[in-house]
Amino acid sequence: MNTVTAVIALGANLENPRQQVEAAMAALNQVKGIRVKAISPLYTTKPVGLTDQPDFVNAAVLVHTSLSASELLHTLLKLEKQQGRVRDIPNGPRVIDLDLIDYHHQIFNDADLVLPHPRAHERAFVMVPLAAIAPYYVIGTHGSASTLAAKLLKAQPDAVTIIADGQD
Repeated sequence: MNTVTAVIALGANLENPRQQVEAAMAALNQVKGIRVKAISPLYTTKPVGLTDQPDFVNAAVLVHTSLSASELLHTLLKLEKQQGRVRDIPNGPRVIDLDLIDYHHQIFNDADLVLPHPRAHERAFVMVPLAAIAPYYVIGTHGSASTLAAKLLKAQPDAVTIIADGQD
């Protein structure tokens, strides 16, 4: 069975966000055709877009998968739904958010899926966790995760804060 590498970003800011992110990580590893290979530390981040909401807990995982990009996307959406995700307010609060950031460095641009994720390189809450587990991972034509994370943190030094063990 051939597998490819994919990057998934996780975030939550409702109903015990840390627990929600950790539960989603565990659920990913239970899906046939997905194996989690690296897990970033957890970070707290300020909301982007709609700012009048609680801070987020964010992380990134590197997976090996035998699923197609479309199958992986639909699996992520199914896991979100199982954890109670309701999509009612764009950029609004959420129990869990699972974003497919990259799929084997392939380019997709259709109605359901655009890869690499079109805004990932602009988001410290994606790049900092990814840089922690795969610093040389290149996102499209934008550069490596570590270079992008450094650039984003230089512009906004307080954009992300690592969560220490035992801290929520």
